[in-house]
Amino acid sequence: MKNLRIGFVCYPTFGGSGVVATELGKALVEKGHELHFITYSAPARMGSLKKNLFYHEVHMTDYPLFDFQPYELVLASKMVEVAKAHQLDLLHVHYAIPHASAAIIARNILAEEGIHLPVVTTLHGTDITLLGKDPAFKPVIAYAINQSDAVTAVSDSLKCDTEALFDVHQTINVVHNFICPTHFDRPIDQQFRLAVAPNGEKIVTHISNFRPVKRVEDVLRIFARIQERIPAKLLLVGDGPDRSRVENLAEEIGIRSHVISIGKIKNPIEPLLVSDLFLLPSETESFGLAALEALAAEVPVIASHAGGLPEVIHHGSCGYLAPVGDVEAMAHFALDILDSPENHRNFKKAARKRAWDFHVSAVIPQYEAIYEDLTSE
Repeated sequence: MKNLRIGFVCYPTFGGSGVVATELGKALVEKGHELHFITYSAPARMGSLKKNLFYHEVHMTDYPLFDFQPYELVLASKMVEVAKAHQLDLLHVHYAIPHASAAIIARNILAEEGIHLPVVTTLHGTDITLLGKDPAFKPVIAYAINQSDAVTAVSDSLKCDTEALFDVHQTINVVHNFICPTHFDRPIDQQFRLAVAPNGEKIVTHISNFRPVKRVEDVLRIFARIQERIPAKLLLVGDGPDRSRVENLAEEIGIRSHVISIGKIKNPIEPLLVSDLFLLPSETESFGLAALEALAAEVPVIASHAGGLPEVIHHGSCGYLAPVGDVEAMAHFALDILDSPENHRNFKKAARKRAWDFHVSAVIPQYEAIYEDLTSE
């Protein structure tokens, strides 16, 4: 297909949707497309600007009339500005609100000037599973989805949730999240591993935003059962509203000395590379990017049988799935992997193999096909 000029709108943070959108944009640049990130700060994983990679900051101004600054409207205006200045072929926005709703406004403004700018919307999760249940947002989300020229969801589970929650007449294409193998092609930091587990303990890791949906307290209870049987350390990566409560619980149940909490870091791949097992007992996950990245680092995963996680983890091969809240089952599965060196090796090998099913090279053509359909009309 021909090279395109694409406007990319996403959250620039370390969250899953922002990471996926940024890595997708960079991969498209490598294919020869011209990418324009449009957001309020440079995406965390964008890296340095290149010949065909650009960033346009959405500036908010203080205006005394507004108690809350209208980011959606300023974003729409910036999309119009960038589309005209750089002759964009399409907009690809990540999250239904405010990004898709702003893109629809921008598209309609440009249409008044005779400019056709298709909008591709990718649904990532909480824009549907959380905001979609709020009556204050539901009509706008439904409108943004139905008015988009193409819509994708990161899992079959999320597609089903979207169709159940909204009156959707737009076709939703499932395009799974992905991994970039080069990110995992690096040596293990043995000094880091030694600092976490100085006596050769097994390292059990959890990475999240420490919100209630992640059930981090279950992580502690699973780990406590593991630690009763084998020497182990729990590595907690991330930050959020439940972090303090989790650290206090570790003290209460007597495992605080075995828990290392390192907070939010720029690159979670480094702690994954020193890990022996990954725990993700979430209430739900629209996809489970953290689980996929763990698999790519050859780390078996114990997770909830919820949301999109069964689409990522093959039960009994690269990890195990258990009902939400079943701490006993998850601990049993964890020990099944960690207790046997041979079993652990087999799960690690299967984890890497499974992760390669989500190779970025298999995902890019799916998006390019959608782009081509919209720009060839």
